[in-house]
Amino acid sequence: MVIAIGITHSANHRKPNMANAPRDATRILRARDVADLLGVSTSMISRAFNPQASISPAMRKRIMEAAEALGYRPNVIASSLSTRRSKIVAVILGTLENPFYAQVLERLSRELQGAGYQSLLFNLAPGQDVDSQLPYLLQYNVDAVIIVSASISSGIANDWTNSGRKVILFNRTLPNMPVPSVCCDNQQGARLAVDHFVATGRERLAFAAGRRDTSTNAERELGFLARLAEVGTKLAAKVDNPHCSFRDGYNAALKLAPAQPDAIFFANDVMALGGVEAIEKELKLRVPEDIAVIGFDDIPMAAWPTYSLTTIHPPLDEMVASAVKLLSVPEGSTEDTRIIHPVTLVVRDSTQPREITG
Repeated sequence: MVIAIGITHSANHRKPNMANAPRDATRILRARDVADLLGVSTSMISRAFNPQASISPAMRKRIMEAAEALGYRPNVIASSLSTRRSKIVAVILGTLENPFYAQVLERLSRELQGAGYQSLLFNLAPGQDVDSQLPYLLQYNVDAVIIVSASISSGIANDWTNSGRKVILFNRTLPNMPVPSVCCDNQQGARLAVDHFVATGRERLAFAAGRRDTSTNAERELGFLARLAEVGTKLAAKVDNPHCSFRDGYNAALKLAPAQPDAIFFANDVMALGGVEAIEKELKLRVPEDIAVIGFDDIPMAAWPTYSLTTIHPPLDEMVASAVKLLSVPEGSTEDTRIIHPVTLVVRDSTQPREITG
């Protein structure tokens, strides 16, 4: 069977009608078949199906037309066997109870697709740790792994890197290890919270911390305590929380109440929302008149009129773009692979200034 497909595109040249051309349904078409038909290399065919590859629009159009006429589709799995690269990135997430991480997943998968990658989600069950799961990822021939909302040991990070695959931490850091990471400036955010509380007349500042084993929480606590010392204000009270959940925030507000704080900084927005509920519904106090509240993450619910939560806003789009960009940084590069993005304070009703009386 001979199939003729036009090579030129003059005004009088028509695209051939392949609708009635006979095909062997049992034969698996290869890139070589399309390449032979057009008189080009197989690498040219591969570039045509790679949105990031350098190829002229006219050539890409010709190849796509030929592939469509033949019914050819590239076999990604077969290609990965020969190139030893799958263009698949594993994304490891813990709980999605915090809407911040649902936002991360949605934007990260979209950004990866735009860069020519596909994402493979691994959701850790409560109690599971990344160290126990990373060895299994090698079975899936993923090119890299992006770890979100979980922690990893330095030993496992080394093992993974030595296997020829990249590991990137998102919203996490690994102290004393040159592991690529992307974070917002957690210490800066905590310092902004202290400054805003002080500027609005608050004197007894408390901190509702998150998990003690995460760098994110450690940095937010460090920034909060350091700025308190700088402005000459003592910490009224602090409570740790195991899961950083809505219920944790609710309970944290009740545990902090005996210290009589007039402001509470919560380690994330979900906890802050729980804290607001406890303050108003169980403690029968008012936000912000009695207790001002600041969260961290600027999740969509923070802007709901019910809460109108003052919060720290991380530049999520920029952080995601940085993480995907790190995938292309070669090993041994002198380029900075520990990226920290600045944050901003978003002021809403939960921290309105106190009225001055007397």
